[in-house]
Amino acid sequence: MSRQKLIVGNWKMNGSLADNEALLSGLSAAGGLSSLDVAVCVPSLYLSQVRDCLVSGAIAWGSQNVSEHDSGAYTGEISARMLKEFGVSYGLVGHSERRSLYAETNVLVGQKAKKLLEMGITPIICLGETLGQREAGQTFEVVLGQLEAAVECVGVGKLGKVVLAYEPVWAIGTGLTASPDQVQEVHSYLRGKLALMDANAAISLKILYGGSVKPDNAEALFQQEDVDGGLIGGASLNLIDFLTICHLAVSVTTH
Repeated sequence: MSRQKLIVGNWKMNGSLADNEALLSGLSAAGGLSSLDVAVCVPSLYLSQVRDCLVSGAIAWGSQNVSEHDSGAYTGEISARMLKEFGVSYGLVGHSERRSLYAETNVLVGQKAKKLLEMGITPIICLGETLGQREAGQTFEVVLGQLEAAVECVGVGKLGKVVLAYEPVWAIGTGLTASPDQVQEVHSYLRGKLALMDANAAISLKILYGGSVKPDNAEALFQQEDVDGGLIGGASLNLIDFLTICHLAVSVTTH
């Protein structure tokens, strides 16, 4: 089965009304992306602006986080129901920065994914090992633990409704990138484990790579059999870089 590539920009804590307008206008005007799914995950304050800029086009928008609670006395938190009101299609959960800086556990990540699914929002569940874990030969053990905890929360029956993003922590914002072979090895391992849970979901489920994806390495990464696109950090803030990555994904798909 051929899975349509998905490119997701993660703005992290970046942006301004003026900068966003310029970037979104450029994305909206871009052509040649019809064979690709494209989305941007933005700070929640900008969801209204992003919705207004993108609502009439093909590019989707998403959140970078969500509360595990439906509502209540959780000052500063944002629920999946609130995100739904802004037309959010995707929601990042378990990004390595959330895991490391805000002590989010595997179980909490799964709970957040479940809340997104309840609102019809596709969770992008991020998995990945640290440099120390990779050097200790624990990569598979770590990503499997993260995957299994998430699946236990959302349920095997919902596997076909999620997206995974493998993002080795040591390759995020460091300029280091896992080699295409290293990436394929982990993606293939994850798909194999998914197949033991739900064979059909394993075939259709998208697994993105995130970790310093740039125009000069994107094509080689996207050519890997089990790499279904990218979760793009810094390069998603640069219109030319982001569109270049998108067009490389298209070229890999069509050739």
